[in-house]
Amino acid sequence: MKLIIAIVQDQDAPGLIDDLTENEYRVTKLASTGGFLKSGNTTLLMGVEDEKVKDVIRIIEDNCKTREMTTSLLTVNMPGETYMPYPLEVKIGGATLFILDVVEHLRI
Repeated sequence: MKLIIAIVQDQDAPGLIDDLTENEYRVTKLASTGGFLKSGNTTLLMGVEDEKVKDVIRIIEDNCKTREMTTSLLTVNMPGETYMPYPLEVKIGGATLFILDVVEHLRI
């Protein structure tokens, strides 16, 4: 058995969770916050049998596409100068997966 930890964008999470549960995978949802853009994301925990890991990865890939977003980060040029907004194109979306071996699984 494997534990899949999937970190996805908030806007991708509802469709992904629906697809996973329609395919009879159990999902635990945790709210989390990303570091770079300080935006909300969702962390999903799934216990999956070894032979079904590829199917779960396919479902995640189908629901979590990367896209570009314009954000304005604040920069400082010299001490004492004012902050100037600097528009920046960044890629968001997709998913970060951690797949761990499970030593023991109990459902009580």
